[in-house]
Amino acid sequence: MFSTGSLILQLSYLLLVLAVVTSRKLPRIFIALSAAVALAHALLWSGDAPTMAWMGLVLLCCAVVIGRDALGNRRARFSEDEQAMLAGFLDGVPRHIARHLIDGGVWLNGAMGDELTTEGVAVERVAFLASGEALVLSDGRQVATCRSGDLIGEASVLSGEPATATVRLAGPARFWCMPADTLRTRLETDPELRTMLERSFGRAVRNKLHASNRTIAAAGGIA
Repeated sequence: MFSTGSLILQLSYLLLVLAVVTSRKLPRIFIALSAAVALAHALLWSGDAPTMAWMGLVLLCCAVVIGRDALGNRRARFSEDEQAMLAGFLDGVPRHIARHLIDGGVWLNGAMGDELTTEGVAVERVAFLASGEALVLSDGRQVATCRSGDLIGEASVLSGEPATATVRLAGPARFWCMPADTLRTRLETDPELRTMLERSFGRAVRNKLHASNRTIAAAGGIA
């Protein structure tokens, strides 16, 4: 049978495993808990001074980083349009990281006829439509409509492939956008953010496909 001290040490190892396999929000918490348990083991059972020192340092680092992130989340402020982004494709992204990402783009006002993507041409930017509508055209035929809350260009921006359709504003609109190269660079340096956005982009693409199918069906099918 394991002794109490041995069980405490096993708990520390289990918490480290949980830190590896959990989502972005939890690893540092589990690492801190693991360090706290290992420190308690060293203090109460093994008396290992180096372990005490290292685990104390780990706890201190975790406290600093977790405290910094928590403070950043509390300080982050968002406009009404930006709140829609948080509820949309940035859902699940920590607030301070979302704030940093949004600040890397710009808000623009568009007019009827402005093209956000051009069929067969590399997508230069990803856009979030905050207000207004945009027509999705393939071979000159409308296949879908983008409305407030929709992403534009996400299907191709990560791969660098040409746009599969032209997206043209149907009237005055306000949208946030970020250059494709800037977004790709940011996601290359933050794999976890890339995973979250790829999942969000995937949902957006599926929703557009469903909407496109409905539009085509309502128009009598593909000629």
